[in-house]
Amino acid sequence: MADSSSPVPFAASSSRPPLMPLDEAIAVLLAKAQPVLTAESVDTFDADGRVLAQDLVSGLTVPPRDNSAMDGYAVRAADCATPGTELTVAQRIPAGAVGTPLAAGTAARIFTGAQIPEGADAVVMQEDTTATPQEGGLGSVRIAIAPAAGQWVRRAGEDVASGDVVLQRGERLTPAALGLAASVGFDRLQVARKPRVAMLSTGDELVMPGEVAPDAMKPGAIYNSNRFFMRALLHRLGCEVNDLGIVPDNREATIAALRQAAETSDLIITTGGVSVGEEDHIRAALQSLGELQLWSLSMKPGKPFAYGSIARSNGQGACHVTGLPGNPVSSFLTFLMLVRPFLLTLQGATRVAPEAVPLRADFDWLRADKRREFLRVRRNAAGGLDLFANQSSGVLTSMVWGDGLVDNPAGRTIKAGDIVNFIPLASLLG
Repeated sequence: MADSSSPVPFAASSSRPPLMPLDEAIAVLLAKAQPVLTAESVDTFDADGRVLAQDLVSGLTVPPRDNSAMDGYAVRAADCATPGTELTVAQRIPAGAVGTPLAAGTAARIFTGAQIPEGADAVVMQEDTTATPQEGGLGSVRIAIAPAAGQWVRRAGEDVASGDVVLQRGERLTPAALGLAASVGFDRLQVARKPRVAMLSTGDELVMPGEVAPDAMKPGAIYNSNRFFMRALLHRLGCEVNDLGIVPDNREATIAALRQAAETSDLIITTGGVSVGEEDHIRAALQSLGELQLWSLSMKPGKPFAYGSIARSNGQGACHVTGLPGNPVSSFLTFLMLVRPFLLTLQGATRVAPEAVPLRADFDWLRADKRREFLRVRRNAAGGLDLFANQSSGVLTSMVWGDGLVDNPAGRTIKAGDIVNFIPLASLLG
């Protein structure tokens, strides 16, 4: 008999499989996300959201010299020990220019980013000065304060030193990271190749928006909402998406679609038809083509989940397959908690787990569940969390209304004032 902590292959037992802890399921799934995808070179302009496949080592110091953090006057602090000191303005140093050594008793008009002249040890911002113009010269300046040495001076190397690793392999690139890469001279970056993901839906009840008007929907028909958010989530993760649409609801068509998609995809995602004991063509087709495991997750919403693989005919490894539940919120959350880290791991990302922060619950949740729950909540003006009234797995409005999830352990009730683990949706959707 299989260990209760292990994934349960479909049809291995007629009994209901035990609930698998979510963290264990994630660990098993991520162990299958190897090898990491190959790397490719892209323009730094086009690397946002990609996973870095190299350490970036700076070949220069940033800033290369001490420079001014303000528009104002470069001075010797000792010359301005008394507020109201007046100094002759001996030179003007715009950004990009290099001044001459600063003589005692003089000041240099300086601008943000300009190199501090030799001899100066402080900058007084122009708001703390009064300039006295002089025809044919730079005039003088009255210093209203007694500056401290080092004031408004950006030190050489305070941002980056030559030889520093400024970005590490496995980091997911952000706009700020791209700016940092450019600041040390990288116009191209080695990143993981985009995962190729095929997605498909089956089910005679599914209808595409625009094909049938709401008032013409047949009894039992539903619009295929999962296809829209799934495709958007995949694009946000930098995937190349092959949308196979709604596959005809028969075994032959399903086998053909899966076999063809496996040849060119790293991952196939299906939605619906993965509940234990349920008959459907996706399951039978996957079993005929390769490996399939069905897991009953200790997660709410999102109990049913499937993992499998299909060997490619060219002998170049196998295509991964994940099967998500059909209810919209269940599908959405199992994607975020399982498929998202799987795809990031394929790309070599080093940080794939969601990061929770402690916040105060401004609601009661008195119905403890045996499964780990993800409650849809929203931050309020008082710094706490409000709960969406309907936590059903079919209520997609909860994901639009909420800005995060409470990660609530199995068996725990919540009373207003309790500190809970809050996962911002923004950290999962970017």
